[in-house]
Parts: sequence; C-alpha cells; structure tokens
Amino acid sequence: MNFIEELQWRGMIHTQMPGTEEQLAKEMTAAYVGIDPTADSLHIGHLVSVMMLKHFQRAGHKPIALVGGATGMIGDPSGKSAERNLLDEAALRHNQECIKTQLKKFLDFDSEAPNAAELVNNYDWMKDYSFLNFIRDIGKHITVNYMMAKDSVKKRLANDSNVGMSFTEFSYQLLQGYDFLHLYQHKNCKLQMGGSDQWGNITTGTELIRRKTGGEAFALVCPLITKADGGKFGKTESGNVWLDRRYTSPYKFYQFWLNVSDADAEKYIKIFTAIDKAEIDALIAEHAAAPHQRALQKRLAQEVTVMVHSEEDYNAAVEASNILFGNSTSEALKKLDEETLLAVFDGVPQFNISRFALTEGVKAIDLLTETAAVFPSKGEMRKLVQSGGVSINKEKLDNQDEIVNTSKLLNNKYLLVQKGKKNYYLLTAE
Repeated sequence: MNFIEELQWRGMIHTQMPGTEEQLAKEMTAAYVGIDPTADSLHIGHLVSVMMLKHFQRAGHKPIALVGGATGMIGDPSGKSAERNLLDEAALRHNQECIKTQLKKFLDFDSEAPNAAELVNNYDWMKDYSFLNFIRDIGKHITVNYMMAKDSVKKRLANDSNVGMSFTEFSYQLLQGYDFLHLYQHKNCKLQMGGSDQWGNITTGTELIRRKTGGEAFALVCPLITKADGGKFGKTESGNVWLDRRYTSPYKFYQFWLNVSDADAEKYIKIFTAIDKAEIDALIAEHAAAPHQRALQKRLAQEVTVMVHSEEDYNAAVEASNILFGNSTSEALKKLDEETLLAVFDGVPQFNISRFALTEGVKAIDLLTETAAVFPSKGEMRKLVQSGGVSINKEKLDNQDEIVNTSKLLNNKYLLVQKGKKNYYLLTAE
C-alpha cells in the first residue's frame, strides 16, 4: 500500500514537504503525531491524525504517538484565543494511560513486527532539561524573526494586542521542534504528521533538525475537518463527542455518525474508516441511487462504532434506535442497560415517582394523571387507551385500571410511557 496515494484519495492531505513520498518509498520510516493530554479521553477531533497513524502502519511504516506531557503543561497557541489552564504531572500521567488504552484499538503496539507502534511522552526527556541548557543548545538555532513569521503567532498577536501572548506560549514551537529533533536522534523518526494548523510548529522541527544535525526530516498535514454547513465538526449541543463511554455513550456516539448529512457522510467514510476505495465507491453509488436508505451513514456509523467501542455496543445502539424510531418490542426494551436507556430517552419529559407507591401497586389511570402528569385528565387518558394509543414499556395498555407495580420497572427503576406514536415519558421510581 502506498501511504501517500491512500491518503490522497481519502482527501487526507493538505500539504506535504517535497521529498516526503520519496522518503517513504525508500525505506520503512517512523512518523509521529502529537496528542494533547489535557483530558483522559480522546474525542473525535483527534481521530483524523489517529487514522493517519493507522494507515501509516498498514502501509508498513512505524507509527509513534507522542503524548505531550511537557507541552501539555504549556498549551499550544495554534487556533487558540486565550492561554489554557495547566495540568499537574499526576493528572497528565493518568490521562496518558487512558489515551494509550484507546489508541490500542487503532494501532498495534504489542507485536514483534519492526513497525509496531510506540507511545512516548515528551515529559520524559524535558523534565530534566534545564532552561539554561535548552536556550543554549536549542534556542540559538531558531531566530525570533523565524518564530514571529509563523501564522499561529501572527494571528494570536493580531487578535488581541491587549491580552497578547506569554513567553511560555511563544516558546511552544521551540519545544515541539525539540520533540521532533529528539525523536529524529533517538528513534530515527523522519516524519511528523498532524492537522494543517500544526504546519508552522512541524516545520520549525524540520528546520531545527537541519540546522542542528544537517539531516533531513519531513512534514505532512491533513485538512482540518469541517461540516458541509460550515458548523464545527465533532461538536454537539452537549459538547465534544468523546471516545470514552463515560462522556459519550456508545448510543449517542453511533447516533452522531448516523445523523451526518449526505455530503459529510461521503467525506467522513473515507477519512474515519479503513474501507477500501472500491467498496466506498460502491457505497456512494448505492447511496446516490436511494438516498432515503442512508446506506453511507449506516455503514459509517457501524464501522466507527465497532472500531471505537465494540460489535456488541454497535448492535445495542442499533436496537436502541429501533426502540425509539421503529416498531421494536418490549423484549428489546428490557434488554437495554441503564446507560443506553437514559441516552435513548435523553430529552423526553421525565417524572419522579414514589417507589413505595409501586410496591403496593397503583392503577395506571391514577399513575399517569395524578402521580405523574402524563395526561392532563382521566377523560383524555380513557379515550386514548380505548383507541389503543397508550403503552407502558412498549406493551399496549388495554385497561386503564391495570395495576402497575415494581415488577414492571426497567432496570428496577424506570417505566417508559408512550402516548400516541411519538410522545415518550420516562418515570423514575425513587
């Protein structure tokens, strides 16, 4: 597999330094991507560069994931409008371990192959490097004029001259440049990859390597991912879409990909999956012939959810979607774990009810009018029950006086009431 050709048809190359493709054709090459460890989970914004490493390893080259334990203590000014909060070492180490666990789903760290992936942390080589030694050994090779010419610096200074930019952040590109030099010298790493906003920092590294060692190193960056409507990729009303289920449930993760637009699905399936070109072309043709079937979105959601979570989580998410949007059974509803149940019905009206009352048992008509105001009156509820329009836990309510007790509770805690076809209510027994 030719790595450059693979990335080109996938739309994943924004800029590359001359000679990059020749270097990769010449020998197995090590390349790295930097990951900011400011959280203990990656989000889908990180996935583009992680997929670059995945394709790189598939092409027979060696991927290195660099967790920026040292640079994460400072904060990269690229694309930022203000200085970020700094983390302590314990938090950074915790975040590093969590990130490695996630990366193992994409990269082979454990095989004996010469191109097995590695995880490194720049804190390990920066922690004992004194400031005097750093400015003597590294700082003298890069001029202030060179650093000031970088877009990330110019934009930051132009945006708000009152806030400005601290020396700490100004020095970030020197530190990232030194990372590249260190990996070049100790891991024979000749390529750094990342998003297009990193071009300035990456080329500082190639320049430092040239000036310090006379050697040649390379840079390759991918476009920043955007949505067809101009909105920010990976952001929802509740914030980032995370890879860790504690922050974004597998169901919500699956739904994010399932709900992207047709134009975005055609772009994302190339970037976020390893499906080959022939199969993707066939999927695009199938989708064009019957857009309402949403073949691209369904396959995209399946591939990414299985890759990040598991086949079981994907199947559970599909089943959960059918409960909300299809003609699913009460058996399927009873199989949902609490996390997925709450994710599916997030946003529907909710009522807290007394668990004690359910222990004794309560008539459905009293429960849904007096205990929880699902219906404004008993008369309205009677009419809808008679026409077959009321369900509890996906089972049609035939008699408004049916006794509801704790045996009905989902996950020993919840009742799902459906009024008509689309109106759901979640009752929580406490």
